[in-house]
Amino acid sequence: MPELPEVEGVVRDLKPLIEGKTIERVMFSEVVYNAAAQGKQCIVKNAHPTDFELVVSGLKIEQVMRRSKYIFLHVSKGGDSFLLISHLGMSGAWFVVNHLDEIAEPKFRKHVHAVFTLNTGELLVYADIRRFGELRFVKEIADHPPLTLMAPEPFDQDACDYFLAKCEKPKYANKPIKEVIMDGQVISGCGNIYATESLFAVKILPTRKTSQISKEHKVELFEAICAVLRESIDNGGSTISDYRSVNGGAGNMQDRLKMYSKKVCLVCHNETEAVVIAGRTSTYCPSCQK
Repeated sequence: MPELPEVEGVVRDLKPLIEGKTIERVMFSEVVYNAAAQGKQCIVKNAHPTDFELVVSGLKIEQVMRRSKYIFLHVSKGGDSFLLISHLGMSGAWFVVNHLDEIAEPKFRKHVHAVFTLNTGELLVYADIRRFGELRFVKEIADHPPLTLMAPEPFDQDACDYFLAKCEKPKYANKPIKEVIMDGQVISGCGNIYATESLFAVKILPTRKTSQISKEHKVELFEAICAVLRESIDNGGSTISDYRSVNGGAGNMQDRLKMYSKKVCLVCHNETEAVVIAGRTSTYCPSCQK
């Protein structure tokens, strides 16, 4: 699943391509329409696809920004402001093209599920192989309450203090630290890849209870998380499987990872081990991490 650095890369690529342009119309794939009709999982949330098409038509894209793992399109029409919210799920990708056949990879062309026609004639395309992503239209963030519970951005001045305070709460104190730092209400945007890397950087076992880690080590861990997120942003994110930036660009951070999915520790050269935490496979070095 794309984490903060990958979503940041998509946002940086989208901004110069679509800001200031107007959505003339949007069309969804038959898969989306059929899923909605049958009450099944659908990438369009809180509205029927046909209703979504109506409200989105004529919206001007004022600004594209990231919040945690979400893409926010600030849009306007008739003097009113709204939000188009996108989450990439496991395999979502955005493209800005003139024709669908410009999408190079067949697996994305096959799974195009939303096509926004812009006033320039360009197509803003959302493809999603596994269809776990989402598109949501709201007046403001408060219209989707889970968004109001997100932790501060990890680079914000108060983010570390917020993290430390959350760790003290009974809800988190006795959970494995890996589970806690992957919780978006504790730290925004840190998923399995960068949680694994950060814990290895400070030599903390992912299974250690949060309450067993000193405040000093928690601060070191938070700083390691910020450092690895920044490094990944600088390297275009991690393309492990289906992540692509806009128009199919791939990241390079996967070549710099030191523990995620490694079979052998790059430091001590002993075999790594893995454990499932919060539904995610957590790789660690039993020799280096304590």
